[in-house]
Amino acid sequence: MHIVLVEPEIPQNTGNIARLCVLTETTLHLVGRLGFSISNYYLRRAGLDYWDCLSVKYHKALADLMLSPQERLIFVSTKATRLYTEIRYLPDDYLVFGSESRGLPWELIETNPKASIRIPMWGPKPRSLNLSNAAAIVLYEGLRQTRGF
Repeated sequence: MHIVLVEPEIPQNTGNIARLCVLTETTLHLVGRLGFSISNYYLRRAGLDYWDCLSVKYHKALADLMLSPQERLIFVSTKATRLYTEIRYLPDDYLVFGSESRGLPWELIETNPKASIRIPMWGPKPRSLNLSNAAAIVLYEGLRQTRGF
């Protein structure tokens, strides 16, 4: 499976997701402008000594991934109506998450309703789940379905 982060802003979230990807043999895709540096100095300083074990790819824009017809992109957003448990995952799915402060654009969710999912939340919602928590929840459901554990 693949996790796609579109313009992530918080290095700790990306670091947590990178560790998740290493430990689940999942490819991480970083899209657009990052809100932090990924130079070796900053990675070492943040304790990300596992970065060299990570399968990571960089893309200038999400449109680069969307041009490839063989990839199935699943958009994860609080704006979606389908629950993440209501879809059947495939082993090569790309789970797409927006930035921490903006999420994914509404137009993307609106034009791809069958490919858009959300994690349920109860009570007042001044904010949503942390990005790294959301990525872990959705990825593990996909892995449960595709790897059978």
